Amino acid sequence: MTEKYKIYVPEDVRSRLVNDAELFDFEKKDGSVNLNAFLKELIVNYFDEYRERKERLRDEILADLAAFPSVSARDAGAIAAKILSTYAKNAEQSAKRDQAITLTLSGRSLDVMNTIENNFLGDASLSQYLNDLLISYLSISRSQRERIIFREAFEALDLAIQKNHLVTFTSTSAPKLVFTVKPYVIAPSKEEQCNYLLCQDRNSRFTRTFRISRLRALYVTQDVFRPDERTLRELREIAMRNPQSASKNVEISVRLTDQGIRKFRVIVKNRPDILRKDGNVYHFFWPKQPLEDYFSRFGKDAVILTPKESRDSMAAFYRRALNAYEAE
Repeated sequence: MTEKYKIYVPEDVRSRLVNDAELFDFEKKDGSVNLNAFLKELIVNYFDEYRERKERLRDEILADLAAFPSVSARDAGAIAAKILSTYAKNAEQSAKRDQAITLTLSGRSLDVMNTIENNFLGDASLSQYLNDLLISYLSISRSQRERIIFREAFEALDLAIQKNHLVTFTSTSAPKLVFTVKPYVIAPSKEEQCNYLLCQDRNSRFTRTFRISRLRALYVTQDVFRPDERTLRELREIAMRNPQSASKNVEISVRLTDQGIRKFRVIVKNRPDILRKDGNVYHFFWPKQPLEDYFSRFGKDAVILTPKESRDSMAAFYRRALNAYEAE
C-alpha cells in the first residue's frame, strides 16, 4: 500500500534537506537527488527520538510548574502544551512555509505516518507536525544526523567493534568490490561533516577508512578477530587528526603569501593542523593527499616546498589545469 502526502516547509529547510540527501548519496537512477527516499529514512529513524525529546521537555516544564501549588495539574498541562506549541519554537519553525514537498510512503514509513496522524497531532496539522520534526532534525550536528539516517549501519558497526567481529560490505565509491575488514573505530571528520569507519583490511592488513553513509550490503559475520593494540593506537590517532584518510602522516612544508595566510584562516573545512611556523612557511604533519587537496584551492598563494613528491604532484595538478584552459 502506498500513500501520498504534501507538506509545506520554509525554503531554507527544504534546501538543507536536499543538501543532506545529496551528501548522504540518496540518488535516483538518473543521478538526481532522491529526496523522497531520504525523507522516508528520516521519518522512520527519527520519529521516536523526536517524540521522546518533546516528552522530556514537557515533563521538565510540568516538573517546574509543580512547584506552584496554585497551578492545577490540568492548567499545568495546558501551559506546557502552549509553551511547546508557541514559545519553544525557533525562528525556522515560525518562518513562512511556502515550499511544497510531496512524500510517497509505504511500508514502515507509512506505518509511522499513520501513528503520527492517529496519536500525536493534537491541534496541529500533519504538515506542521512534520515541519517541526524536520527542523528538529536539522538542529542536530551533521555527524549525528548521519547516525540517524543510517541508524541500522551504525548499530551493526558498534556491535561489531564491541564484539570484535569481522564485517563485509561494498561501497558506492567501489561498488564492484567486496571488503572484509576488522572494524576498530568510528570517528566524525574534523568539521563533523561525516562519520568514518577506521579499520584494517583482513587480507592486505592495510589500514583503511570508509565513509559510513557510502557503505552498502553491510553484514556482521560470526568470525571473530583479535584486536591488535598497535593498530588500535594508530587508528585512534588518525581518528583524532583526519579520519577521512588512513594514509601515514608525513612532514610537509608550504610557503604562503599574505593572501594565502588569510585564506588559511578562513577556509576551515579539512584544514590541516599546524606543526610549526617559520615566518610565512607553514609546516604540517599530515597525510599527503588530504593536504594537497586542501591547498589545491589556494592557487599561487600556497606553494608546497617539501617533500619533492608533493611539490611535483601539485605542479602537475596546475599544469593539467593550464592545459585544459589552453585546449579551449
